[in-house]
Amino acid sequence: MNDEPLDRWAARRQGRLRAPGELKAVTLGSGPHRAAHVNPDAPRMILEWDGFAWQALMIVDDFAEACRILYPTPQPQQRAQPAPPKQPGRHRKP
Repeated sequence: MNDEPLDRWAARRQGRLRAPGELKAVTLGSGPHRAAHVNPDAPRMILEWDGFAWQALMIVDDFAEACRILYPTPQPQQRAQPAPPKQPGRHRKP
């Protein structure tokens, strides 16, 4: 019998698990809970995975607002200052 080492199994399992802090939106209201485009004006509940269960975080008005929370626009990053030009050293050939 070929048993997999526990550390390799644990690493493989960890790769399949959700990361705590992951968010998802659930449609609230009557009717079947299908794709978001079926009823984009229905309110949504934002849920957060805490590592063990989904926890209710907030309720938003519609699909568009849920998308803004789930997929925020990235903030522009400040550009790093360019490195000063290298000065020729004694060990370098001109």
